[in-house]
Amino acid sequence: QVQLVESGGGSVQTGDSLRLSCAASGRHFSSYAMGWFRQVPEKEREFVAKINWSGGSTQYAEFVKGRFTIARDNAKNTVYLQMNSLEPEDTAVYYCGAVIDYSGSYITPEVYDYWGQGTQVTVSS
Repeated sequence: QVQLVESGGGSVQTGDSLRLSCAASGRHFSSYAMGWFRQVPEKEREFVAKINWSGGSTQYAEFVKGRFTIARDNAKNTVYLQMNSLEPEDTAVYYCGAVIDYSGSYITPEVYDYWGQGTQVTVSS
């Protein structure tokens, strides 16, 4: 069992930065691939970024490449999402998810076993 708690969201202006954190409790955090997704009302949860168990492999959605960076600290059981050059279109609730890492794709939400409660990011122009 893994429990995830996101933090770091907020209201910012276009071009600003935020760093989201996702703290995990439970055992064997380093066995999990971690992903960040986002969701706006009446739309499906959307892949943003994912990182493998060691941090050695990452993948990003096309719309965040060059602006967002995912990282993890297994000693702290935490995964991060550094978001730079934020745009109003980035406004959403951001969720982190965890799935046992069998070297899969992990870019769709249905494969994830655990989710946090989400953190709101609002970007105004």
